[in-house]
Amino acid sequence: MRNFNEWLSEFRNSIADYKYYIDFDKVHRNVNDIKVELNILNSLIGSKNIETDFENLIRKYPEVLKCIPLLLAVRANEIYCQDENGGHLYKFDFGKYPPNSHLHYERCKYFMRETGLFDLLENHIVNNLVDYATGVETGLDSNGRKNRGGHLMENLVEQYIVDAGFVKNKTYFKEMRIKDIEKKFNLDLSEISNKGKTVKRFDFVIITENTVYGIETNFYASSGSKLNETARSYKQISQESQDIEGFAFVWITDGSGWFDARNNLEETFEVMQHIYNIKDLEEGIIKEVFK
Repeated sequence: MRNFNEWLSEFRNSIADYKYYIDFDKVHRNVNDIKVELNILNSLIGSKNIETDFENLIRKYPEVLKCIPLLLAVRANEIYCQDENGGHLYKFDFGKYPPNSHLHYERCKYFMRETGLFDLLENHIVNNLVDYATGVETGLDSNGRKNRGGHLMENLVEQYIVDAGFVKNKTYFKEMRIKDIEKKFNLDLSEISNKGKTVKRFDFVIITENTVYGIETNFYASSGSKLNETARSYKQISQESQDIEGFAFVWITDGSGWFDARNNLEETFEVMQHIYNIKDLEEGIIKEVFK
């Protein structure tokens, strides 16, 4: 019998690598896609008659409008704005360039004025929109750390699976749905899919001579309500799968976020046969268990 407290004490604060924080390749790629248009907009910096200069510019180069959302740190081309008096909700679509019209130009100028972009340009608050956009993209990319964190754990686990001798798409598979597992390996997993009503996908599936292992992986560096929900959910899956012949559920988790959610994790640990952390991976648990 393993000791839960000892097992939990081995959990790590982070598995971040040097590429986790900012994906600069993506940042530079996104900025380069609109670099020409940004340089055209640079001509407005310090303008003494910015509304007229802006209208003349978008008449000649309407494609510069596609830069506007990024200048406001928005990914979508469509931006909705409601007038300050609570009146009309207007949609600005910077991915489309309608035919020349006085209304179109007036709306664009109104948008630039009300969002503060004219002030940013005419008062020389920034010196170069390419540099500014690079900073905005860097900030936006920091939002991707959550997804990168999830992939870090998956990549880590996959490396140990490969090191244990399993071959992708032959003896192990990634992101496999229950219905695909049932079809491919002739298993009945209705006990863990609510009779087929629940869509469930495992991060990895490992195949051995006698058993199909459905594996979930995650790493939590910070606490939150999701951890307790995850522990309860995986405890239920583990219990429901106990009587399924030829199938076993495996959970590989880690992260200091569990320190504040230890009670639910301990309940799952006490009833679940296959629950492991990174230290277990390092000590060869995959070769030991998946035979």
